Amino acid sequence: MKYYKYYLLSLGVILLDQTVKMLVHFNMELGSIGQIPIFGDWFKLHYTLNPGMAFGLQIGSEYGKLVLSLFRLAAMVGIALYLRILVKKGVHEGLLWCTALILGGAIGNVIDSTFYGVFLHNAPADSPTPWFHGQVIDMFYLDVWEGILPEWIPVIGGEFYSLWPIFNVADASIFVGVAVILIMQRRFFAEKESEEEKVNQNSVADI
Repeated sequence: MKYYKYYLLSLGVILLDQTVKMLVHFNMELGSIGQIPIFGDWFKLHYTLNPGMAFGLQIGSEYGKLVLSLFRLAAMVGIALYLRILVKKGVHEGLLWCTALILGGAIGNVIDSTFYGVFLHNAPADSPTPWFHGQVIDMFYLDVWEGILPEWIPVIGGEFYSLWPIFNVADASIFVGVAVILIMQRRFFAEKESEEEKVNQNSVADI
């Protein structure tokens, strides 16, 4: 049970993420036509497909998405093993829960990239294979501002932009896990630092 409770949280994130994505896929229209306002105009459900990384970034070349998907798989395995190592080390429990959130989010998006191209047929038309070329389903849209930027702004002026990206449950889980670690890092790593200081003090005393 020492390990399992953290992996159960990851599993819960995966199930919630995939459930929401399936509900969106089978019950909503892609793009603005199927958009559903939740809280006024600033928070909406908006079904969109993300072919690359966060914020719609992509790796160039024919096999760029395959490289990205394989990297995500490797990262997922690495995080899962790292979580087990952290549990063995007895680190702060908050750090373990945050790592479990990150793991669940990572696996959630890996499932999209690996399988959706085959089972949901959403791989781009020019993909060399539907496997590992699935597009990630995003749906939560925080529309703080959108519009055309003034022409006088260098490079990006005159273009239409939305201030906030669209994300999913997996993205939110990763974001929360990373944010809490950054905010609470002094508390999460304080015990380890104290133990190291005690060891150093004892070593000096022995000398």
